[in-house]
Amino acid sequence: MNLLNSIIFNPAFISVIVLCILCLKKVNVLLSIIISTIIAGIFSGMNVSNTMQTFISGMGGNSETALSYILLGAFAATMSHSGFTDVISKKIANIVSDNKYVLLLILTLIAMASQNIIPIHIAFIPIIIPPLLKVMNKLKIDRRAVACVLAFGLKTPYIVIPAGFGLIFQNLVADNMIQNGVIVLRSEIWKYMTILGLGMLAGLFVAVFITYRKPRIYKDFNINSNDNISTKFQKKYWVVVIAAISTFIVQILTQSLPLGALVGLGIIFSFKVIPQDKMDHMMNEGIYLMGYVAFVMLVAAGYAAVLKDSGSIEHLANAVLTILPNSIMLASFIILMLGLFITIGIGTSFGTIPILAVLFIPICIKLGFNTPQMIILIAAAAALGDAGSPASDTTLGPTSGLNADGQHNHIFDTCIPTFIHFNVALILFALLGIWIFS
Repeated sequence: MNLLNSIIFNPAFISVIVLCILCLKKVNVLLSIIISTIIAGIFSGMNVSNTMQTFISGMGGNSETALSYILLGAFAATMSHSGFTDVISKKIANIVSDNKYVLLLILTLIAMASQNIIPIHIAFIPIIIPPLLKVMNKLKIDRRAVACVLAFGLKTPYIVIPAGFGLIFQNLVADNMIQNGVIVLRSEIWKYMTILGLGMLAGLFVAVFITYRKPRIYKDFNINSNDNISTKFQKKYWVVVIAAISTFIVQILTQSLPLGALVGLGIIFSFKVIPQDKMDHMMNEGIYLMGYVAFVMLVAAGYAAVLKDSGSIEHLANAVLTILPNSIMLASFIILMLGLFITIGIGTSFGTIPILAVLFIPICIKLGFNTPQMIILIAAAAALGDAGSPASDTTLGPTSGLNADGQHNHIFDTCIPTFIHFNVALILFALLGIWIFS
């Protein structure tokens, strides 16, 4: 009973439950996180003033990510105003014809490319998706399937592909394992995480071909349309392509996404694809496109700081660890569930890795986990919850495009579908991987 009380009345547990309830009640995500932060602080014994100070100082933890989103938003805006994305959307519409699965495949590939080949992350969604809503309506595509497709494309590359955001994620896994006493080669990480990618693929197939395969009717509103756009590829579009490639190369060489985006913007303005007198307008539009997502990521980092500084996550983990069985499979399941719980609240798989590594690697060593098993466990526990979290860019991004006409709900049409299909699949395939490498 004491153990149950220590879990139920844990400040982190209470605040995450409150966050989920508020989001399900359609309270704004930004406000929900702030309210949950205050509740976490109060229940952990911090006064409101100290809680807010920790919250505000902790927001800097995602400052690079937020800056990246703003600059990438501006980059996406310049691509849109150059006419490049309209041409791409029109070409997609022409290729699709009357086959919805072709459209879903194309969107999957674009989303995956946004993580490494043209690393603009979710900034492409509010540019590419709204012009295609009319096509989706015509084909009667259930937008929950599209949300799952986009979430798959945003999440799977960082799990299995050692480039772009995947390189960052996999290096984080390796570095934190090394810091906690496990020798591992960075170049080996992706090999063991492939099983998790297969889980994501299985979740995608279930969503597209089973759960959301039936037609769904949406109303046609006056949203951006590209019916009268010429598909001729002009010279300025090649400059946009060069800018995108340059963004990718600089990001890889410097490990700095904001610097890569800045170089891309510099190329576009230098070659006058967009007149220099429209620079302010492009930046403002970038803030409009991605500013909300950036602020959600900032407050999520502040929320994580309060949870960590209050010690509530450590106390919760310690309480759970006392009931861990000697069975590697059962212990793995409990650790995965705790990772899911933590990431759902914080909203970032990248930011969860250091927490999980410190808490779980000593336990894994004690229970006899080998290195491949620990890689799979830490990576899966961190990735869990990214799809499904109201504060995650994996869910905020798809909603930003699919709700352009007000017919797509963030919680019920993005978060819950992605949570069900990808988190369940990740848990099952992570356990399968741990069994295979036993």
